[in-house]
Amino acid sequence: MTRGFDQIRDVVDVLPAAIYTVDSLGRITSFNEAAAALWGRRPVLGEETWCGAWRLYRPDGTALPHDACPMAIALAEGRAIRGAEAVAERPDGTRVHFSAYPTPLRDPHGTIVGGVNMLVDITDRKRSDLSAAVLSAIVESSHDAIVSKDLNGIVVSWNAGAESLFGYAPEEMIGKPIALLIPPDRQDEEPAILRRIRNGERVDHFETVRRRKDGSLVEISLTISPVRDREGRIIGASKIARDISDRRQAEQQQRLIVREMSHRIKNLFAIAGSIVSMSARAAATPAELAKSVRERLDALTRAHELTRPGLIDDIDMAGGAQNLRELIQAILLPYRGGPEGAPRLVLAGPDIVVNGSAVASLALVFNEFATNAAKYGALSVAEGRVEVSWAVHGGMLTVDWREVGGPKIAHRPLRHGFGSTLANRVVVGQLAGSLDYEWNRDGVAIHLAMARDQLG
Repeated sequence: MTRGFDQIRDVVDVLPAAIYTVDSLGRITSFNEAAAALWGRRPVLGEETWCGAWRLYRPDGTALPHDACPMAIALAEGRAIRGAEAVAERPDGTRVHFSAYPTPLRDPHGTIVGGVNMLVDITDRKRSDLSAAVLSAIVESSHDAIVSKDLNGIVVSWNAGAESLFGYAPEEMIGKPIALLIPPDRQDEEPAILRRIRNGERVDHFETVRRRKDGSLVEISLTISPVRDREGRIIGASKIARDISDRRQAEQQQRLIVREMSHRIKNLFAIAGSIVSMSARAAATPAELAKSVRERLDALTRAHELTRPGLIDDIDMAGGAQNLRELIQAILLPYRGGPEGAPRLVLAGPDIVVNGSAVASLALVFNEFATNAAKYGALSVAEGRVEVSWAVHGGMLTVDWREVGGPKIAHRPLRHGFGSTLANRVVVGQLAGSLDYEWNRDGVAIHLAMARDQLG
């Protein structure tokens, strides 16, 4: 009998699970090496009670008295307890999460004479659970769309960012093919991506287009990584999709601004040359030529200043309100004065006050008209003139720009230049108006119509 008990004790001592026993009063009567390792100490047999841990805590971090630990409860209530979780603190301060399995021991008459407890270290599992919870929280709180799918392209998970970006709720996409998001002309992308994932490749910053639930398209940047199981086998893919629509719009805006800058610089050189030519024809002396050129270039600078803040979509005119007549005069000032004092500019219309950003918008439009007139139209010759008239009808401001006396027009231009495109963008896009051209043989006529309430 003694040999059999010794054999059992030897077996228990080498088990990897922490096992210890107590008597009916809770005093520790034995423990194996795994228990000593879990506790980080060796309790005094017959003196210490209920558990050999230095200190005990509940899973929520609150202190757990030894006489309220799972072993004490099992003996007090006369029942086995399975998987009760607690935390043991070692003398060095480290803590171990464990599950306890205490069982009362009874004599042949059913009287409780002690208990045996097995403690299972679940620290790694807790850390894994915590890491998974943290990762899940990060995924759910991310503004990016984070999606996982299997190797057949079937959606396995779908976060809030994906719902926000694509419009589908998780229950609408989980279990469905990711190809639902792919436009018809890009269906070949998914098989190619899956082939790369099966080969263990990572897809970085792949820019493409996907289709939302409402049918609209969105430009995105994709990063896709293989997902592996515990054995390292690839079982799916994790995909992060970021909306790059704003970035693309910013890039387009930047390209447009660069084009506008190039356009303006070319125009300034062309106009400067035109001013020198016009001034030379009328000047009698070099000093008179220099004075005329200087005055006209100064006027050109002042006109250009009116358009400088108006880089198309972000206009902030610091000058506030301005009379429409004065605005047009300022733009055309560099080209004033014809032969023998003949007027090159004829204005007709009521006083109209233009406010805020509309000042720079209209300055930009009229500057384009004046530039084209100086390069190709009525203002490119000494005898030419520009007639501008405007009126208000039913909440609409109409403006007629007519060039007279310039080079004869054989036919309308075959294509629209950047200046014409820019003027159309401002009038139609910003001022809710319309812009029409008539290419008459004796000069171009331009008709503008704009909502009066768009002008401040």
